[in-house]
Amino acid sequence: MAEFSQVFLLCLMAGCSICWFNTVCYVLCIRNFPANRALSLSLTISFNGVSAALYTLIANAINPSSKTLYLFLNALVPLLTSGVALVPILRQPPSEQLIPVDHVIGRDSFTFLVLYILAVITGLYLVLLNSLSSAASIARILLAGAIILLVLPLCLPGIVYAREWARRNIELVFPFDHLNFSLVEDDELELFKELVGDENSSSSNGNSYGVIDKEGCFNNMFQKERLTMLGEEHSAKMLVQRWDFWLYYIAYLCGGTIGISYSNNLGQIAQSLGHYSKLDSFVTLYSSCSFFGRLLAAAPDFLRNKVYFARTGWLAVALVPTPIAFFLLAASGSEAALRASTALIGLSSGYVFSAAVSITSELFGPNSISVNHNILITNIPIGSLLYGLLAAIVYDSHAESSSLQQNWLGEAMICMGRKCYLQTFIWWGCISLLGLVSSFALFSRTKPAYDRFERNRNRI
Repeated sequence: MAEFSQVFLLCLMAGCSICWFNTVCYVLCIRNFPANRALSLSLTISFNGVSAALYTLIANAINPSSKTLYLFLNALVPLLTSGVALVPILRQPPSEQLIPVDHVIGRDSFTFLVLYILAVITGLYLVLLNSLSSAASIARILLAGAIILLVLPLCLPGIVYAREWARRNIELVFPFDHLNFSLVEDDELELFKELVGDENSSSSNGNSYGVIDKEGCFNNMFQKERLTMLGEEHSAKMLVQRWDFWLYYIAYLCGGTIGISYSNNLGQIAQSLGHYSKLDSFVTLYSSCSFFGRLLAAAPDFLRNKVYFARTGWLAVALVPTPIAFFLLAASGSEAALRASTALIGLSSGYVFSAAVSITSELFGPNSISVNHNILITNIPIGSLLYGLLAAIVYDSHAESSSLQQNWLGEAMICMGRKCYLQTFIWWGCISLLGLVSSFALFSRTKPAYDRFERNRNRI
């Protein structure tokens, strides 16, 4: 048996590694794909949702009965993949030698469209077929197919360069030339720079915030220093002084983070409600819905030319299913209610995790993302601790209150029945409602900035 100190050290190192790894990925996406950063971030983050299915598939293909193989794979696979990815990262040309955005924007749009399709196919493959991988022979066949799907994106650069060669030499016309799913197009980048310069030169305090309406106490409080344009860089000190940031922080804390706490307690929830035998299917359901929720974060960019809506508005809409799911669980402990709620929470939290990086870069500046987003996600350990503590207190209190519902396994006490999590679901539902209100307040405050940017885009 592992000692507590060993498990604590492992969790500490893993948590620090995740923060560093995610930050590097975010910065690389934003710097290398400024015109398609939302799509690149969505694709990068979405694969976190199927990593558990991939590791399970590898473990089943090697030795399904091993208890330590999964942990060994978690230590080895990230090390190998990071080592391979390090080579192209270090060989990047300096930023001044990169091809201008207007020369690559069409090519990137085509590439991201293909990558998005491959991501959907890979996710469906890993999630839907993972339940068939219990036998080693079948798992090896499925693993071979998964490897092919994961390697296919590496072939895209060759396909893209072949396409460009064909265009230059054969003068073929491809239907993808007009596609562009980016928030910032090439002409818009120049306009955006001019707007930033104009705002900075005309603002007396050196920033693009101001009191919009000074009539009425409520308007003064609600519209104080409201964001008026996108993309201005914020230092950490400026960030924590903005009302928009704290509304954003509360929306994330009471929305996306509460989904993490739910997933952490999913095994115990299923056990208390009498559905522990189907825990694997619940975990797979949450993982798959989280994956597709992360992919859905790119929907505003695909739909932009048809339906334009501020990204903070999409965030508010994405948080609507979370309180519905918790109140549904409070109302019913049936298997159907548990499945529906798990799916809703997975979709909602997955969307928040993926969209949050793009929102942070748009509201508070892309160059400051490495610092600002890490300040934002301090809500994850804080929320996980508080929500987990709340669930533990309610769980233990009901386990101790009735000897008929109390069992002992060593020193672990098990609570059975709906009452074990009923109060927790009600509390979590009310907290998620607070996050929903905060997200709509953020949308109301930032909508003028997004509308202004869209008007400027339409004038081009």
